[in-house]
Amino acid sequence: MSADEVARSLSRKLAAVPGLQSFISNPPVLNIGSRSAKSEYQFTLTSSDMPALYEGAAALERRMQEVPGLIDVSSDLQIKNPQIQVQIARDRAAALGIDVNQIESALYNAYGARQVSTIYTPNDQFWVVMELLPEYQRDLSAMSLLHISGREGVSVPLGSLAQVTPSTGPLTVNHSGQLPSVTLSFNLGPGASLGAAVEQVEAAAREVLPSTISTSFAGTAQAFQQAQAGLLVLLLMAILVIYLVLGILYESFIHPLTILSGLPFAGFGALLALALFGLDLSIYAFVGIIMLVGIVKKNAIMMIDFAIDAERSQGKSAREAILQAASVRFRPIMMTTMAALMGTLPIALGHGAGAEARRPLGVAVVGGLVFSQIITLYITPVVYTYFDALQQWLRRRKEAPEPLAQEKRAPAEAFVG
Repeated sequence: MSADEVARSLSRKLAAVPGLQSFISNPPVLNIGSRSAKSEYQFTLTSSDMPALYEGAAALERRMQEVPGLIDVSSDLQIKNPQIQVQIARDRAAALGIDVNQIESALYNAYGARQVSTIYTPNDQFWVVMELLPEYQRDLSAMSLLHISGREGVSVPLGSLAQVTPSTGPLTVNHSGQLPSVTLSFNLGPGASLGAAVEQVEAAAREVLPSTISTSFAGTAQAFQQAQAGLLVLLLMAILVIYLVLGILYESFIHPLTILSGLPFAGFGALLALALFGLDLSIYAFVGIIMLVGIVKKNAIMMIDFAIDAERSQGKSAREAILQAASVRFRPIMMTTMAALMGTLPIALGHGAGAEARRPLGVAVVGGLVFSQIITLYITPVVYTYFDALQQWLRRRKEAPEPLAQEKRAPAEAFVG
């Protein structure tokens, strides 16, 4: 069983235990900027309006639990923690000569574990901490026993200076970017993709949350969003650089297109292999597709390079040259392809620690190589002959006006002579 299968199996068994809520997740190989959470993917809400933030977080959590494909939805907001609100009567305290800082200091002395002294011994030192006894700390009525010294040393009970009200509130106030925040975490169910989950969570946030709350993904989900925007640009830039280099090498605008014509088939083979094995187009898989750009084009380069040389040195036609290139270069093409396949096959099989993360890369490379190897051996010669015919047609069209111009100038030259 894989790690994900073990996690799902344990989750089903623990869910049958009454009164127990458990969260089991398979952490990623690389932990990218995520905070500690019960699940793998995080969605962070921030706002300066704490009541609206807590209300919106609870509403979004309920809405995310209804989204198909999301499991183990949880929040780091623990809003039901018992707390006591102390509202100070400032006018009454001022009339008795008691400052607000005195009331705060008395509360901290009673409940804050204030260090008031240090006892030094020959071998060690001990802190002296002042606080109420535990039984008084747990008793709300004990706050009425606290007294504060007022004007002329008069002892005033705290109950006459402040209104004490029991309530509930957050256990901790988390912050992100110096603003109060709440982080909702979730896992993906079997067969669910991260891209679809990100879109569904964003749609739920737009539906539920007010405009005063800002949202952003964190950790792996955030890295996926950033990579989704940057990897496509990276792929296009890689293809553009390859085209420019090949154009300079062959001194042609047409032949680099012939070499790059096999890339769409390699990409299709990679996506088809990922779909057949039920794997997502993750960052690892996209890296495998970028690797295919460099591996697959070498097949066409080996054929095109031979065909161009045969045309220039032996005077053969494009069809004869590319057929000879395909037959002569078949063996080295197969050798290099098999070497690449054997190198990535262990990654595609997915053995060893952390192999689940690397497996999409291997499957994408193997699938793209196998599919493109079969297709490009037949497609590249056809594309080469058509592009060569196009190049010849463009050359003839460019050279055609010159003889006409010479014919028009000939009578004038004869008349002058």
